[in-house]
Amino acid sequence: MIKYGDRISVAMISMNEEGSIKKIVEEIFNIDDRIEIILVDSSTDNTFEIAEKLGVNAIKQFPPKGYGLAMDLALKSCTKEIIITMDCDSTYPTDKIDFLSKLIFEENYKLIDCNRLERKPQNMRLINYIGNKIFSIFASILFLRKIPDLHSGMRAYNKETLNNINYFANGPSLPVELLLSFYKRKLKLKHININYFERVGESKMAPLETSIWTIKRILKVRFESIS
Repeated sequence: MIKYGDRISVAMISMNEEGSIKKIVEEIFNIDDRIEIILVDSSTDNTFEIAEKLGVNAIKQFPPKGYGLAMDLALKSCTKEIIITMDCDSTYPTDKIDFLSKLIFEENYKLIDCNRLERKPQNMRLINYIGNKIFSIFASILFLRKIPDLHSGMRAYNKETLNNINYFANGPSLPVELLLSFYKRKLKLKHININYFERVGESKMAPLETSIWTIKRILKVRFESIS
C-alpha cells in the first residue's frame, strides 16, 4: 500500500474499452486497493460490467453525452482529497500515482500535469504530435508561461481547489480549460514528464472538432474575468 492510497480518487471515462479496462483497474488496485476508482461509462460493449465486477464505482451514462459531460460527472463523483485523471486504454503509467499524490499532499501543489510531449511518443502520429505542440505554443504565448501539454489525460488535482473553479463542461477538450484555469488563477502547479504508451483499442477522438474546441477554450480562459 502507498502512503496516501485512502485519500485518492482515480477518475476515468470509457466508451467500448473492454479490451483494456481489466488491466488498468487491476494495475491501480495492485498499487493500493483503498484507491477509489470512478468510471463514467458510455459503452455498448461489456466495459461497465467488467469494471463493476472488479470493484469500480461505475456510473452508466447512456446514450453518450460527450467527453466533457462524462468527465465532469466523473470529477464531481469523486469523494477523496486528490483526484487523478487517467484514460482507461493503458496509455498512461499507473506507477506514477504514488509520486503524484506525494506532490499534492507533501508539497502543496494544486495541480500536477503529466507531460507526454518532452519528445514525440513512438505511438503518437506525427500530425497529432505537431498539432499538440502548436496548441501548446499558442497557449504559452497567450498566458506568458511555458505550457508543454494541453491535452494530457493524466493529471492530479487538489479536489477542493478544483471544486472552486467554474468551467464549461459540455464539449471536447475539457482538460485544456481545466489546466489553463489553474494558470489563470496563478495556482501552484507543476509539470512532470511521463511515458505515453500504445493504446489498446481504437481512438474515439474527432480531430477537427477537438481542434476547434481547443482554440475556443484557450481564448475563453485567457480573456474571461475571474472573481
